[in-house]
Amino acid sequence: MHFSWLSEKPPTPEATWADHSYYFRSNYYKVTVSERDHPERTHVYFHETNIPENQGLNGSDFMPLNFKSSFSIVTHQAEVRMPSGKVDKPIIQDNRDGTVSVKYEPREEGSHELVVKYNGEPVQGSPFKFHVDSITSGYVTAYGPGLTHGVTGEPANFTISTKGASAGGLTMAVEGPSKADIKYHDNKDGTVSVQYLPTAPGEYQVSVRFGDKHIKGSPYFAKITGEGRKRNQISVGSCSEVTMPGDITDDDLRALNASIQAPSGLEEPCFLKRMPTGNIGISFTPREIGEHMVSVKRLGKHINNSPFKVTVCEREVGDAKKVKVSGSGLKEGQTHSDNIFSVDTRNAGFGGLSVSIEGPSKAEIQCTDKDDGTLNISYKPTEPGYYIVNLKFADHHVEGSPFTVKVAGEGSNRKREKIQRERDAVPITEIGSQCKLTFKMPGITSFDLAACVTSPSNVTEDAEIQEIEDGLYSVHFVPKELGVHTVSVRYSEMHIPGSPFQFTVGPLRDSGSHLVKAGGSGLERGVVGETAEFNVWTREAGGGSLAISVEGPSKADIEFKDRKDGSCDVSYKVTEPGEYRVGLKFNDRHIPDSPFKVYISPDAGDAHKLEVQQFPQGNIQADAPYQFMVRKNGAKGELDAKIVAPSGTDDDCFIQVIDGDMYSVRFYPRENGIHAIHVKFNGVHIPDSPFRIKVGKDVADPAAVHATGSGLDEVKTGHKADFIINTCNAGVGTLAVSIDGPSKVAMDCTEVEEGYKVRYTPLLPGEHYITVKYNNMHIVGSPFKVHATGDKLADEGAQETSTVIVETVQKVAKGGKNTGVHLPTFKSDASKVVSKGMGLKKAYIGKQNQFSICATDAGNNILYVGMYGPKGPCEEFHVKHAGHNNYNVQYLVRDRGQYVLLIKWGEDHIPGSPFQIDV
Repeated sequence: MHFSWLSEKPPTPEATWADHSYYFRSNYYKVTVSERDHPERTHVYFHETNIPENQGLNGSDFMPLNFKSSFSIVTHQAEVRMPSGKVDKPIIQDNRDGTVSVKYEPREEGSHELVVKYNGEPVQGSPFKFHVDSITSGYVTAYGPGLTHGVTGEPANFTISTKGASAGGLTMAVEGPSKADIKYHDNKDGTVSVQYLPTAPGEYQVSVRFGDKHIKGSPYFAKITGEGRKRNQISVGSCSEVTMPGDITDDDLRALNASIQAPSGLEEPCFLKRMPTGNIGISFTPREIGEHMVSVKRLGKHINNSPFKVTVCEREVGDAKKVKVSGSGLKEGQTHSDNIFSVDTRNAGFGGLSVSIEGPSKAEIQCTDKDDGTLNISYKPTEPGYYIVNLKFADHHVEGSPFTVKVAGEGSNRKREKIQRERDAVPITEIGSQCKLTFKMPGITSFDLAACVTSPSNVTEDAEIQEIEDGLYSVHFVPKELGVHTVSVRYSEMHIPGSPFQFTVGPLRDSGSHLVKAGGSGLERGVVGETAEFNVWTREAGGGSLAISVEGPSKADIEFKDRKDGSCDVSYKVTEPGEYRVGLKFNDRHIPDSPFKVYISPDAGDAHKLEVQQFPQGNIQADAPYQFMVRKNGAKGELDAKIVAPSGTDDDCFIQVIDGDMYSVRFYPRENGIHAIHVKFNGVHIPDSPFRIKVGKDVADPAAVHATGSGLDEVKTGHKADFIINTCNAGVGTLAVSIDGPSKVAMDCTEVEEGYKVRYTPLLPGEHYITVKYNNMHIVGSPFKVHATGDKLADEGAQETSTVIVETVQKVAKGGKNTGVHLPTFKSDASKVVSKGMGLKKAYIGKQNQFSICATDAGNNILYVGMYGPKGPCEEFHVKHAGHNNYNVQYLVRDRGQYVLLIKWGEDHIPGSPFQIDV
C-alpha cells in the first residue's frame, strides 16, 4: 500500500536524492518466541559519530523537500494526529492489487502520528511518527524507519539530507539500553545513509546535530522491540573455600545458616559444604581484599567461635580485567556448527564464569575444561543473525563483553504465527458478590472435579462447580473478606494445570505478566491436524495486550475465545509433526514458564484403538513396582512407555508381550508426588496419555505453601534480604526457589521451625522475579515481583537466574501434636474498633450490665474480653457475635469496688482499654 504526504504551495524544484523510507508490514502477523525476556536495562550506553567535512555534504544546491514515504499495510482505517491534537483523515484509495494508498496533505508543522488499523486493531509499529517541516525552515532533514522503530539484532537505517551548509560539521549520537555501533556512508549527492545496530530492547534516542545544534525533530525516539531474542546460559568456575573449626554432623549442616561480611560492609549469604577432608568448608566469591567476618548461626544464634575472621589477599579476589579471551567465535560464526573461543582465568583469582548467548535461536553452549587451566567454550546457533555474547567473571564483564557476533549460514526454516488481543481489566469484586473462575477441560467427567477456596485469614470452604457447556466449567464462591484468596481445583484429587489460582477480592495489589496463568493439554502435547486447547487466566494481571504465538515446523491456525471474566480459551492446529514452542506474552513480556515446549505427534493412526486396563487405583507407594495392561485391539505397531517424576527425571517402563493383543507395562516410581506415565504407540500418545498418578500418601500440596517476609517487598542492593516459606501441613515435596534479575544473586536456603528461610543479596537495582515452586507447581503469588534499589555493585549484562532446590521434610505448625492446628494469618487494626455502652463506665451488683463492640472496619481477628475485680475475676461473662464483627457483651458482678476491663482485638488493646469500672 502506498502512502504519501504532499507539501504546501509554492511549487518546489524536483528532488535529486532518494527520499523513501519503508515501513513494510505483511498482511499476516509475524512473531518470534524468546526463551526468556528481560526487562529493559536501566544502564544507558551513549555512542556518537562525527562525520568529517567533505564536498558531498556541502556542495549540493537544492532545497530540501518534504518527503514521501511508502507504506505496505493491509487496512482500510487510517487517521493522522496533528501537533495541535486535532485528528485528520487521510485519503484512502484501493489499488486493486492487494494494497491501499493512503495520501495526506499536512496543514501543520511539527511531529505527526499516523494510526493504521487492520480489523479494528493497530498494526505492529502503529502509530508511525513523522515530522512535517516548512520548506524555508532550515538546511538539514532526516527521515527513515530507524528514527521511529526497529528490532534488536537487526540494523536500523535512516537518511540525513543537507543543503550546502557551513563548515560546522554533522554529528550523530545514539543513546539507549545497549551500545549501538553507528556506520554511515556519504552518497555524494547531499545525503548520508546511516545505520546503527541495537542489541537490547527499549527506547533509543537518536540525535542529529548540525553545527552543535539539533536539527528540527531531533532528538528522535526509536522503539526497539526485543522479539526474536532467545537466550541460553551456563555457569562454571570456582569459589574460595575456607575450612571451619569444630566438628559438625550432616544433620547440623542442614540447619546452619552462614553469611560473610566484607570490609566495605557488603553482607551476603555463603554456602557451607563438606570438604574432601571431612571438614566443613565455607564457599564464597571474594570481592574485596582484607579481613572478612563469617557468621554461622543455628536457628538464629551464633555457633561456637562465630563470627570468625577470614583474610582475603589480593591474588584471591576475582578480577574480570585479568581474564583473557581469544578465538574467532567472538567475532563471527556459522549456523549448525560449533563456534569456539577460549577463556583463561588462571591469573584472575577466584570467581564463577558465566556465559550467556542471546540471538535469533537458542544456541546450545558446551564448555570443556582443558588441563592447562583454560576453558574452551563452543556454541551452536540454528538461525543466522546477530548474537550477543555476555561473558562475566565474578559478576563483572570481561574486557570487550558484551560481544556482538554476526552468524551466517542456513536457518532451520521454522514457521511462526501470532495473534494479539487486548484484555480489559475485570471489574473489582466486592465482599458478598458472586465470584467466578472459568476453565475448559474437554473429555473429563465432572464427578471427579472438586474445588475449594481459602480466604486471606486461612479459612477453607468448598466451592461449587457448574458445567456451563460440554467441557467448560466454572467455580463459584461468595467471599466474606477482602484480600487474596486461593482457589484450588482438583481432578481425581490432583490439581488441574494452573491450580492453585490466586483470586483477589477488592482492588488488585499488583499487575503485570507475572500474574498471568496458563494451563491445558495444548501446552503439553498435540496431534497433527487435531485441535490443541489450553486456558489463559489474565484476571489478576489487570488490563493489557495478550500475544499468543506458535513456532515450529509448520504454520499454526490459532483461534481465541474471550470469556469476558478474565479468562479465555485458546486453540491451535498444525499440519506437520515435531517440536513447537507456544509463547504467551502479556504487555510484551513472557508470562511465567513461557515459552512452552510442545511435541506434536504424527497423525494418530492406530493409536486411538489402544485401551488401558487394570490401572493402579488409590495411593501407591514409592520404591515398589506396579503394573497395568494395554490392549491393542488389532492395531499394528510398536508400544513404548516411560514414567516422568515430579523432579522431571525420566525412567523407562518395562513392557512385556502377554499374547498377540495384550501388553503388560511395569513401572517403578522412586519419588513421592504426582507422576506422569507416557504411553505411545508408533510414537503417538494413546487415548488419555500421559496418565497422572499420585505416589505416596503425604503428597505435597502447593496450595498449602505460603511465602512471607520483607525479602518479597522492597530490597536494597548489598543488603541481605530474607523471606520464609511456610510448608506446615503441605506434605513432603521438592521446593525450588529461583531468582531472575539483572545479575546473579548469592542465595541460600535453610530449615527453620515453620519451613524454610531463603536469604539472598541483590547486587544490581531493578526488578527481580522470585519463583517458588512446590513439586514443580507455582505456589499462590509466585512469581513474586521485588524491586531492588541502591547502588550498582556488579556489571550489568543479560538477565541472570539463581536457583536453589531442597527436598523438604514434614513440618507441623506450633501448638499441635501432628494435628496441624495453627492460627490463621490475621490482618487487622485494633485502633478501628469502637465500643459503647453504660457497662464500660459503671456497673451494678447482681444486675446484667452490658456494652457493645463494633469491629466491622478493623479487619479480621479474635476478640479477647476479660474483667478482674478486687476479689478476683468477674463472676459471669457472655459474649455474643451479632454478625459482621459486631459483638454484644453482658456481665454480672457480686462485689463492690474497682474493676479492670480488658478488651483486645488480637494482640492489641482497643481504644480505651483497659477500662476502669466502679461497682
